[in-house]
Amino acid sequence: MEKQFWRERWQNQELGWHLPFVNPVLKRNLPALNPAPGARVFVPLCGKTLDIRWLLEQGFKVVGAELSERAVRELFEELGFEPEVTSWDGGHRWRHGDLTVFQGDLFALTAADPGPVDRVYDRAALVALPEALRARYAPHVATLTGNAPQLLISFEYDPAEMDGPPFPVRPDEIQRLYGDRYTLEELSRQDVIDSQDRFKDAGVTAFVQVAWKLLPH
Repeated sequence: MEKQFWRERWQNQELGWHLPFVNPVLKRNLPALNPAPGARVFVPLCGKTLDIRWLLEQGFKVVGAELSERAVRELFEELGFEPEVTSWDGGHRWRHGDLTVFQGDLFALTAADPGPVDRVYDRAALVALPEALRARYAPHVATLTGNAPQLLISFEYDPAEMDGPPFPVRPDEIQRLYGDRYTLEELSRQDVIDSQDRFKDAGVTAFVQVAWKLLPH
């Protein structure tokens, strides 16, 4: 997955992963992680998700990471925020009030960049990456967030019927990626193929969305 691939998807507005509403999986399952009032939530590969507005409205502080400058600019515009933009080693830091987004290379982030993180909400990051990058991504995010508890969303479908992204990540891989640092609990499992037009039209027979709670050992 070259960076240019994602830049072109944003440039061409091919945003099949962008929901026009707050993800109900977040609303339903975030309380299971028991975040304290004012907790700092890290959202990797955040795009311009409406989930960020919802998190801010709940009183949380949000730190995002996103490759596309267009996505970050549109996020702040749609929130009505005038950001302060400064540089960091991997790109640019956009900041307004309780929202900070590191625009650039996620893998260039260190723990010192976001600062202390209380929770991680991985809505579309792990599943956006092919297998080789997932093996690099999972420990990187765990390290830079100090093994903070995570709400992780994964998908399961037959890759022989269609290829991603988003890619299928089965429970055995989730265990391999996170089991050495976290205790894993499956919170919900639902076949959402009827809402996935691109996959349904391609003949995918089942598209299962799974929510995971990851708590550090």
